[in-house]
Amino acid sequence: MKAAVVLLNRDLRVHDQPALAEAQRLAEEVVPLFVFDDAILRSRFSSPNKVRFLLQSLSCLRQALRHRGADLVLRRGDPVAEAVGVAVQVGAGAVLASADVGSYAQGRQARLRQAAKEHRLHCALLPGMTIVAPDALEPAGSDHYRVFTPYWRAWCRSARRPLAPTPRSLRLPGGLAAGRLPELSHLVRGSPSPGLPEGGEEAGRKAMASWVRRHLEGYDARHDDLAADATSRISPYLHFGCLSPLEVAAWASGRPGAEPFIRQLCWRDFHHQVAAAFPALATRDYRSRGDLWRCDPEAVEAWKQGRTGFPIVDAGMRQLRAEGWMHNRARLIVASFLTKDLRVDWRVGAAHFLDWLVDGDIASNSGNWQWVAGTGNDTRPNRVLNPLRQAARFDPDGAYVRRYLPELADVEGRAAHEPWKLPPSRLRALNYPPPILDHDRAAAAFRRERG
Repeated sequence: MKAAVVLLNRDLRVHDQPALAEAQRLAEEVVPLFVFDDAILRSRFSSPNKVRFLLQSLSCLRQALRHRGADLVLRRGDPVAEAVGVAVQVGAGAVLASADVGSYAQGRQARLRQAAKEHRLHCALLPGMTIVAPDALEPAGSDHYRVFTPYWRAWCRSARRPLAPTPRSLRLPGGLAAGRLPELSHLVRGSPSPGLPEGGEEAGRKAMASWVRRHLEGYDARHDDLAADATSRISPYLHFGCLSPLEVAAWASGRPGAEPFIRQLCWRDFHHQVAAAFPALATRDYRSRGDLWRCDPEAVEAWKQGRTGFPIVDAGMRQLRAEGWMHNRARLIVASFLTKDLRVDWRVGAAHFLDWLVDGDIASNSGNWQWVAGTGNDTRPNRVLNPLRQAARFDPDGAYVRRYLPELADVEGRAAHEPWKLPPSRLRALNYPPPILDHDRAAAAFRRERG
């Protein structure tokens, strides 16, 4: 075959990139193509945080491809039309892409197959977004696993594909304009978070290698410790495909502390297989509980701004705005507070996370929000996380709270979690709001509603 086009989406790497490796196997020339999708740019998926990280990742990928003798071809418009147009232009015989699970992605893939068929192009969707393909494991009598533990057991027993070879050299068809990377301001309004991580495969591989060497062994004991900040922070790189989840698992496997960490990678696969079977995961209850969600704009705004009066909740929400990321334990706490204490629809919280999180995707974001709200795959849908108990357990000295709430920076020890117990004169000087509700009463009301 003379040439093949690789339509890139959330697979921005050269290591273990099955679509890229397959294109090189099939064709003499390869066109790595990324299309700035106008439909996505008009959606909340085009937040400044995500687009900044994306542009850095594309720049890194371009350098890697140029080092191998090729280039990253950039276009803007409809990905399917652009991919087929480029294929026709260079006389390609195939269009390849990495399979994805979101409803928009599934629609794009269906259109790509149809367009390729109409133009007599070979079309293939390759693995790479997950460790185990979303449709690879099916329990008896169902098309997907609804509970994590049996999925984990089946996942651990399942065969793994081999890592795809990293191309040493690639050849781009002649006469094809590569295109320039646009400026952030040309794609999206607003400014990114000041503490945003650096995007790209190189940054992701460095971060992962350093974390495995320094922190993997103690992961099980420290991954919920909010102040320690001992989690890997590689979720943005997994979301954009700067890191291969299969290669990450291979790096960790066999090392002390590996299993609890790999279990988290399995959770990611679990949510992807749920989203593949239930594409409406972002918009509909996976398991409806008949919730009567409250409309309370003032409470929602206090939650978004980190001004609820519960320091552990507010610290998580401030971290989100400052870094475009949030510690996973904090995500559980703030999500439980919104859905179980405030009784606000989980979709409101999921949408806000997509506005700020660099790693926010449909499968993991919606799956985790529904899990916390009790409408998803949690086997204990009525559990309520007590923010004070969570703080005492996972931030006992208040270090996490003081890190993100400057108002409480000088409040010592556990008092940072209950500033309302300070003397009135000192409390007034802090300029920190009182709690917007009584947690015990809110939790009791929730349980009555759920029956």
